[in-house]
Amino acid sequence: MFQSNKIKIFLPILVAIIVAVLPTPEGLSVNAHYFFAVFLGVIVGLILEPIPAALIGLTGVAFSATFGLVGDTAKASRDWALSGFSNGVIWLIFAAFMFALGYKKSGLGKRIALLLVKMLGKTSLGLGYAVAFADGILSPFMPSNTARSAGTIFPIAINIPQMFDSTPDNNPRKLGSYISWVAIAATCVTSSMFLTALAPNLLAVSLVEKSTGLVIEWGQWFSTLSIIMIPLFLLVPFLTYIVYPPEQKSSPEAPAWAAKELASMGPITKKELIMLGLGMLALVMWIFGKQIGVNGTTAALAVLSLLVLTNVISWEDVITNKGAINVFIWFATLVAMASGLKKVGFLKWAAGLISGGLVSFDPVSIVILLVVLFFLFHYLFASVTAHTVALLPLFLGVATNLLPASMIEPLALLLVGSLGLMGIITPYATGPSPIWYGAGYITSSNMVETRSFIWSYLFRGFSNTWVYNFINQIPNNKGVKRHPY
Repeated sequence: MFQSNKIKIFLPILVAIIVAVLPTPEGLSVNAHYFFAVFLGVIVGLILEPIPAALIGLTGVAFSATFGLVGDTAKASRDWALSGFSNGVIWLIFAAFMFALGYKKSGLGKRIALLLVKMLGKTSLGLGYAVAFADGILSPFMPSNTARSAGTIFPIAINIPQMFDSTPDNNPRKLGSYISWVAIAATCVTSSMFLTALAPNLLAVSLVEKSTGLVIEWGQWFSTLSIIMIPLFLLVPFLTYIVYPPEQKSSPEAPAWAAKELASMGPITKKELIMLGLGMLALVMWIFGKQIGVNGTTAALAVLSLLVLTNVISWEDVITNKGAINVFIWFATLVAMASGLKKVGFLKWAAGLISGGLVSFDPVSIVILLVVLFFLFHYLFASVTAHTVALLPLFLGVATNLLPASMIEPLALLLVGSLGLMGIITPYATGPSPIWYGAGYITSSNMVETRSFIWSYLFRGFSNTWVYNFINQIPNNKGVKRHPY
């Protein structure tokens, strides 16, 4: 294990050195070449993760700033290195992680999940919807789908199959496999449904703003993507029930177990009610912030202050939350690294190179190709964050070169809206997947068929509905709208 970790530490450094010593391509500055070498080393490090991801990003930024790879002066390098820490979206991510802590510490997240099992859990299909709805209700407030699905829902849902003697080694198909598949697929859909349901969504929005100047607000994200995500979300338990049906069709013991667990929790507490009220307040300000003149980040920080003042969480929780601080440093440094690619001119050069191969395509084909490739390239990544930082600015750069200005914003929404759905394609594609796969109910023998069906349905539904509706709004040369078929 120690030897393996040493190799993982050495590989990113080796990749960076190899790229750096290669001849600088024509049209690219030496500084941009060296910075890209460091950037690529950071991406490889994020994929292998031999050390904490935040430390990888911080090392890349510190190295680049120290050697003046970004910025003409020492002050300019310093300002660039710290730019991510002043980014409003990064602070929104930090505050949203505290909301997740509030749901966990107050017990409200657990109570919501148990209530849904009690109300819907009389049948296996109902249990599937209970698991999905629990994820859906919590998702706007929990930017970590790992904390949401694996940390809050998994401990409750994984107990249910065992009531029916469905274990990984004995009758997994009876109930456990079905619940696991629903949980994974549902969290992938909810991660794309809400801006604050997945931390890389927020990172992606920041990168879109830096790359194109477009600002995607919470309300715009939801109103645009919910048209397809809500139907997909509602269909997930039913489709899984049809494609990978549980052998156990009824589950009368589940509601009784949930009722017993709720009784042990006691009546709803003051902290839970406060958490519920403040969560709804944050949601209202995120949805209507543009109309009432309140920025999403400042709204989140205001609600975070109220969470502490009302003692739902303590100030000690805020300053000692390793997960939130780790993500804050990690994403702040990655935003700086991604912006550095543009600052040194690498994105312009690379986008121009790729654009040359696509210049003969019409705009509609370019949109479809970019969306499909952006999605499929996730097979190469074990981290949605690494995928976002590595590819989103480049794809946006290509789009800026080849597409009319009016098409950039819809394309950007298509790209960032696919980040959550990517989690369905492999057992390592998103945070909760290893937890649910690791439970043992889903094995390699049944994984490919079911995953492929769910993947194809989710992505085809997303791409067909959104890309084709988008295409239908683009006038052709004669001013007539195209028909998607």
